[in-house]
Amino acid sequence: MTTTNDHNDVASTRPLNIVVAGSTSAAGQAVVTALLKAGAKVAAVDLDAARLEVLAASHPGVATYTCNLANPESVAKLAASVHNDLGPVDGLIHLVGGWRGGEGITGQKDEDWDVLHTSIMTTLRNTSRTFYPDLEASPRGRLAIVSATTAAKPTASGAGYSAIKAASEAWVLGVADGFNAAQSGHKTEPREQTSAAVVFVVKALLDDAMKDAAPHRKFPGYTHVNELAEHIAALFTAPAADLNGTRQHLG
Repeated sequence: MTTTNDHNDVASTRPLNIVVAGSTSAAGQAVVTALLKAGAKVAAVDLDAARLEVLAASHPGVATYTCNLANPESVAKLAASVHNDLGPVDGLIHLVGGWRGGEGITGQKDEDWDVLHTSIMTTLRNTSRTFYPDLEASPRGRLAIVSATTAAKPTASGAGYSAIKAASEAWVLGVADGFNAAQSGHKTEPREQTSAAVVFVVKALLDDAMKDAAPHRKFPGYTHVNELAEHIAALFTAPAADLNGTRQHLG
């Protein structure tokens, strides 16, 4: 029978296995690049198989998986495939998102809310619940999402988007509480905190294509995807006790 300590001893001698959900976006590609450079094994997940093929061609060594993360059964099959191909998962980087807005509060459409809730919140809930046991057992388990400053300071036109982002933050902080309760905050057998759930907060993300399309624009307060990727890769070398339950503002 494999105990948690056995799992940790084995995991400490192998490369980290990290799932990147939403891997074909500009942010996803930057994160995949940074994690591979750091020596991790990356499971790149997306709904678009063609985009995954392009990602794989430019990132040798990445393992790609097509999956509808809004479907719990599909996520369970994804986890089984990743476990079979790579082993236990040490990190889940959730970059699935999107933006929709309307004109004021009355302009917030139900169909936009449904899309945002499914693409952001449902995919986060499904993936984090499925991979939670792995992340809790790992000696460097990490969950990270990217939120927005508007979650704490919403506008009427973006109320739906901001509400979903705020809910996502609350979910991740709930995961952080679970990690704490199982480790350093355990009531009877506290141990070193090894797992952490983190929220990165940005005004907006910036990539080279955006800069090339508007060379004279300054993009004040934006966070380049490469900077985000560096911060995400650094999660796996920083102490979990310093990370767990934090909201880290970038930009």
